[in-house]
Amino acid sequence: MNTKKRMLIVSNRLPVKIIQKDGLSTYQPSEGGLATGLGSIYKEEGNLWIGWPGALVADKDKEKVIQDLDNDNLYPIFLTEKEILDYYEGFSNETLWPLFHYFPTYSIYNPEQFEVYKQANQKFADEILKIATEDDVIWIHDYQQMLLPEMIRRKLPGVTIGFFLHIPFPSYEVFRMLPWRKELLTGLTGADVIGFHTYDDVRHFLSATSRILNVNGTANELVIDDRKIVADAFPISIDYKKYKQLAESTETKRNERKLKELTGHNRLIISIDRLDYSKGILHRLQAYKLLLERHPELRGKVTLVHLVVPSRDKVTKYKELKEEMDMLISDINGQYSSFSWQPIQHFYRSFRIDILSALYKAADVALVTPLRDGMNLVSKEYVASKTDQRGVLVLSEMAGASRELSEALMVNPSDIWDYAEKIYQALNMPVEEQKRRMTAMQQTVSKFDIFNWVNNFIGRLEEIKAWQQELSTRNINESIRQKMAISYHYGSRRLLFLDYDGTMVSFKKQVNEAKPDDELLKLLECISSDPHNTVVITSGRDYHTLESWLGHLPVDIIAEHGAWYKEYDGPWRHRRDLNAGWKPDIRSVLEVYTSRTPGSFIEEKSYSLAWHYRKTESGLGSLRAQEITADLKYLAADLGLQVLQGDKVVEVKNISVNKGTAAKRWLEKTDADFIMAIGDDHTDEDTFKAMPADAITIKVGSNVSEATYYLRSYIEVRALLREICTASTDDEDEHEALLEEAN
Repeated sequence: MNTKKRMLIVSNRLPVKIIQKDGLSTYQPSEGGLATGLGSIYKEEGNLWIGWPGALVADKDKEKVIQDLDNDNLYPIFLTEKEILDYYEGFSNETLWPLFHYFPTYSIYNPEQFEVYKQANQKFADEILKIATEDDVIWIHDYQQMLLPEMIRRKLPGVTIGFFLHIPFPSYEVFRMLPWRKELLTGLTGADVIGFHTYDDVRHFLSATSRILNVNGTANELVIDDRKIVADAFPISIDYKKYKQLAESTETKRNERKLKELTGHNRLIISIDRLDYSKGILHRLQAYKLLLERHPELRGKVTLVHLVVPSRDKVTKYKELKEEMDMLISDINGQYSSFSWQPIQHFYRSFRIDILSALYKAADVALVTPLRDGMNLVSKEYVASKTDQRGVLVLSEMAGASRELSEALMVNPSDIWDYAEKIYQALNMPVEEQKRRMTAMQQTVSKFDIFNWVNNFIGRLEEIKAWQQELSTRNINESIRQKMAISYHYGSRRLLFLDYDGTMVSFKKQVNEAKPDDELLKLLECISSDPHNTVVITSGRDYHTLESWLGHLPVDIIAEHGAWYKEYDGPWRHRRDLNAGWKPDIRSVLEVYTSRTPGSFIEEKSYSLAWHYRKTESGLGSLRAQEITADLKYLAADLGLQVLQGDKVVEVKNISVNKGTAAKRWLEKTDADFIMAIGDDHTDEDTFKAMPADAITIKVGSNVSEATYYLRSYIEVRALLREICTASTDDEDEHEALLEEAN
């Protein structure tokens, strides 16, 4: 695809590896799916792929390597021996890899390794910052670079950053075991889009950010430092056409015939994995052994071609795994082999892609059964290679690919008995059923190929960045602020609607902790003492509390979203058309949920009930809030009530009560020539909608709003109020000058 901006792709490894021999360096390209999918991007003029070239490079050779790789738009980052040992082999593969694959007891928590991991990420950041600008798009890949997005964001706040995690993201209960969990999450949230293989991964990530960073969002959107970001699922795939065409080639067909001849035309089962404890290799061999034990008629008629690619076999856990694997294969072959047949053909090495294609094409059954895997592309390669649609995929429920390839035979690899029976079912599946299942999977893989994955991710990145930029144009900058101050200065009948919680004070865990401080009281007193001003404080709080906090000020107040109201020199009034006879029925429902939810409580107001969960475990509180909303849906409608979800609160009130309706009372009686409304949550949207077209409406936060402008927080609101407070006393000549400057 042709991207409008320069693209910088960043991964631990470049799509080539340096092979050093006899003092000479050669470059071996990767045949991996990522290199294929991104090849059309990084090879475009101006774009770059940044990463480690896969080997130690002597200082004297670095300049030559840089020049060689520059011809292919590759930018090398040179790692030291210690960085390779502690950053890559250490923290990345001995801490993050096992933990993220749900093997927490295998993880090593070494503070020194984390420091080197951090230093290596900073090395990448420093090199990127030498060449990057805020106009670039930076796409960072995988768990080795989890700190990198925030490091770049700190120096280039406006740059577009995407991050994709190619391994699973573990559940909160597992992730929280990391001593450096907060640093890693903070690093990731420097990105604009954070991509995962599956929705489960997204869900786990959002749970972790909510609990560890105390960051909440809507659906899969988060607000970090007033910047909206998105976590989403982008299942990676393969170059479908490449594997299909390879399977149809003359060479592959010839190799397929040879394979069948060499295996005596037995039914072929294939298994292809890298040596790793997450791949379920031992479980697979045990299931195959059980198959031969329970179905003796298969002996001599079926062969398992077992391919394992060497990986880190000098590391203790991997060395032990290899020893157990070798012993189990030897045991099965020793127990069941005959002079003319061996149940397992085992290969501990890698094979060329053309040989793999022949294996895929020849295999009656493919076993892709990891204990945990981010995606697993072997399953998709097998599907793409079955040009005659004959063959059965046995797929682990724990592989990300299982979410897409639902027509495969699903298995829990830990259930050895069921696993053995699934293999038997696969071997005996009717041809028509094989074709039906395989055709459906091929349609999925061909449609959602690697190029679709790239386009979807970049499209989402462009979409969220455009939204951020649109929002930034509505943020109140100095120019807009000056115009507001000038408009205010020349207004003689000013009307200001100011929401309270979240707008003029920060959100508090305790409901009653949000009492106005001296600074706010002085600001409100300053603004409301101007005879040209009518200040209306709007709130969902009960009128008793607002009276005790603000009753001494010359302000009007709307309480309980408009059920109660008062002018500063008058008594409290309430809407005569309201009744509270519904409260016992609703309260009884809320009490049930309160008894089930530690830390929650009910707040009763004159004409509404609020269920608060500010002090409740975040996940549980959100779940209960959704349950309450669903539970009250029909009862509330029958009673003419509205159920509103706010910030850590569910409120039930009369459907006709809202801040906008209440605000109209002041709009109708005040012939205002300057109107401003400021609010922070969805209850303030009714106020914004009620305002005339020339009113200044301001949303606090970054959620989508009817408001014209945005401020980031209550601190910025106070700063604006401070400027407004002084505007009416400023020198008129100064305002004329400011107006000219603003225009």
